[in-house]
Amino acid sequence: MTRPFDLSVEVSERYDFSKKSLKTIEKNLWVKNQWPLVYFIQNESKRVAYVGESTNFSSRIKNHLSNPQRSILNQISIIGSDKFNKSATLDIESKLIQYISSEGTYELQNGNHGLINHNYYQQDLYQHIFKDIWDKLIENKVVSKSLNEIENTELFKYSPYKSLNEDQYNSVLEIIEALTKKDSSQIFVRGSSGTGKTILATYLIKLLGSDVTGTNIDNYSDNEIQEINLIKLFSLKYPKAEIGFVVAMSSLRKTLQNVFKKIPGLKASMVIGPSDTFKKEYDLLIVDEAHRLRQYKNIGWMGAFRKNNQKLGLDDTGNELDWIIANSKNQILFYDSSQSVKPSDIASSHFEGLLNNENTINIKLKSQMRTKGGNDYISFVDDLLNIKRKHTKIYVPNGYDLFVFDSLKELYFQLTIKEKKHKLCRLVAGYSWPWLSDPKRKPTPNTKAIDIKIDGLELQWNKTNEDWVNSPNAFDEVGCIHTIQGYDLNYTGVIFGEEITFNKSTNQIEIDESKYFDKNGKRGIDDPNDLKEYIINIYKTIMYRGIRGTFIYSCDKNLREYFKEHIKTFSPESKLRLLPFPDVKPYVNAVPLIDIYAPDDFSKLLIQSEYENYKWVELPINISARVGYFVCQVISDSMDKEIENGSWCLFKQNHENSIENKIVLVHHYNIQDSDFGKGYTIKSYHSEKVPTDDSLAQNFIVLKPSSFSSYFEDIILDGNNDLNIVGEFITILDYDESTHPSLTEV
Repeated sequence: MTRPFDLSVEVSERYDFSKKSLKTIEKNLWVKNQWPLVYFIQNESKRVAYVGESTNFSSRIKNHLSNPQRSILNQISIIGSDKFNKSATLDIESKLIQYISSEGTYELQNGNHGLINHNYYQQDLYQHIFKDIWDKLIENKVVSKSLNEIENTELFKYSPYKSLNEDQYNSVLEIIEALTKKDSSQIFVRGSSGTGKTILATYLIKLLGSDVTGTNIDNYSDNEIQEINLIKLFSLKYPKAEIGFVVAMSSLRKTLQNVFKKIPGLKASMVIGPSDTFKKEYDLLIVDEAHRLRQYKNIGWMGAFRKNNQKLGLDDTGNELDWIIANSKNQILFYDSSQSVKPSDIASSHFEGLLNNENTINIKLKSQMRTKGGNDYISFVDDLLNIKRKHTKIYVPNGYDLFVFDSLKELYFQLTIKEKKHKLCRLVAGYSWPWLSDPKRKPTPNTKAIDIKIDGLELQWNKTNEDWVNSPNAFDEVGCIHTIQGYDLNYTGVIFGEEITFNKSTNQIEIDESKYFDKNGKRGIDDPNDLKEYIINIYKTIMYRGIRGTFIYSCDKNLREYFKEHIKTFSPESKLRLLPFPDVKPYVNAVPLIDIYAPDDFSKLLIQSEYENYKWVELPINISARVGYFVCQVISDSMDKEIENGSWCLFKQNHENSIENKIVLVHHYNIQDSDFGKGYTIKSYHSEKVPTDDSLAQNFIVLKPSSFSSYFEDIILDGNNDLNIVGEFITILDYDESTHPSLTEV
């Protein structure tokens, strides 16, 4: 998007944060003109900081200087722009709080009240300015991690400093008001996958433990003032509130415990399992993923479960929800019945009884917070897997990568590209193969056993049940519903296993129980439709994990064909226009496509008898084909400042002019580039004279990366060695869909 005006921003020098420095600070352009601005107060040695914004900074800084809590801070920086307005500074302040609190350099003194997404005129244009601010903070060594690095951390994903949308923020006010007015409250917060239930839960826990006495409410909105007043009322009612965060799934519980121990005011011990609720009397229990609370059925610890029921005078019909209600005055239950995935989960009918109680407060979250496909994608997946789509038009979500693959090998290759670029991309499957590599398998574990064999790939299930998503070898393994539920991914590769098929005669999805290997997931189920419902819920939940995209492979051909009627089929050259050879006029209307990862003999490119062995690409309308041109895909981050990973690029084979400082595709027997292999690499070419030990200058060729990552290093070659310049980079191919509406094979 083109910016209609220059959104430059200034980050000032660091001023001393003291009364003596007020006159110096007031000379700052933005302070002097009483312009809306953002500021950052810090103590670098003690790693403590505060972020704020103001339209009357001279007054605001005096308030801070008189606040005893700020006395530990000793430096302040002013962030200003002549395009700032109040809405923009509120937005930037909120983002800085989110990212700095998760970056790890500083512990923030900020509370999390009032963090709400502010919609304002030209908001999308101001998004660029935040990246500029962050780059300058890195340059000034205030922070060190990139925005992408932070966004991939669990601390950021579950941070209580996340800005809430209006939907969530109104829910917060309604919840706290209920907690302050009633002696006991039962509150259900319902929402589908990705509506921000866990984010809202962590926000509430941090908020309810906040000390808001002395909070300056100048310029606060009515809602923000109401929020502060409600927190004060809650603190009066429960002066030393005992609050617990109940997480039934052990994997997610461990992750959230790690998050809580890094957040001021929160402790890992606040994140508990259902059995832990017996350890004390709680004022409030907040339950995440309440649909995964268990009943006395298909669990491995029946004895301990029965003892907990007996403590409350319950028989075997008692369940973990009963424990939570008995051991707390108030409960907030985050619930989605469509994410119940096994018979040990409490039946939805049990929850319905509570939901229909006139004293229960029901709150519905509607806004999609996870996937870039939005609510349309969530509805599409539900309709797709329940055979409810009324037409077979291909669904193409806006801004979301959704593809069906004919080859799992190709899916894994494309997922590898996404992993290199974005991180947090995982392969996840239905429980259609036994866990042969289980490290706890009896009588003798075989951790090298292959669990899954598909399309020439040999794969293993997850090696750990705890926080698998963030484990070191997760990308090389396959996760399941039990290791993925509750987590966010950037891209999810979904394998529909052998237990789920499509019957063309009945136009229905069917389940083969014999090929479903989750014993506790099917034991005691008499009605095949019940098992089908659980398995459909599993695949829906998996398909909802991806923020940026979902790649799908089905072992059953009929199911794959059904998916292809509704979802675009991935083609490795899907962004190129390939011509059938009878239509090709070599180097007149098309150029050859080369795979540099399994390289052809480039010398054959000009041999007419070899032309038919290549695929031929029609170039965009603004580029003329020429002899020596060829196209290849660059799979590497080493040049990502110039060439985005996965881009299709045009090269020219002959180079008549100097290639100094130009990007080239080269081959040399000494090159060991992990992204390319086989002696090939794409880098910026430089020739240099480097002094040697005997003081004589020697010619060297330096192949330089151009990357946002510091991982990639220069490749230095002796200038006397033969280096084959295979091609000189011309451009990234960018087709105009108005002239090429179908960028596929024709």
